[in-house]
Amino acid sequence: MKQRVRAILLTTAGTMLVINRIRPGITPYQVLVGGGVEPEDADLEAALLREVCEEIAGEAADLHPFCRLENDKGEIEHFYTARIAEWNFEERTGPEFARDDRGKYLLEEVPLTAEAIEALNLMPPQIKDTLLDAIRAGSLAAPVV
Repeated sequence: MKQRVRAILLTTAGTMLVINRIRPGITPYQVLVGGGVEPEDADLEAALLREVCEEIAGEAADLHPFCRLENDKGEIEHFYTARIAEWNFEERTGPEFARDDRGKYLLEEVPLTAEAIEALNLMPPQIKDTLLDAIRAGSLAAPVV
């Protein structure tokens, strides 16, 4: 079974980072930074750090398991919260960015509020509900530096 990792990247500005996916013929949607665990990854955290580096040329810190979900493809997705202070989307290196047939990837900072999260078309849908529950419970907040 394929393992995937995703990061709820929390900024010091009280936002989280999402990638807007714009593909022809499909309603735009958002995803969290992350991807598949590769055989060369030492563990889930190493895979996540690699994905953050590839996808947004950033370095995540203070990784904490958030939840684990099974997606509609039968893959296990491990979600982590992490703090991020610097990134450069223009220097991303992930292989998906080199393909013209994948549509557009646009990085966005989203306020860490229930209203902002509710407005997203976040995939997979279960993570949106889980994030909203955590925000409303006060258990998910921007890092203090």
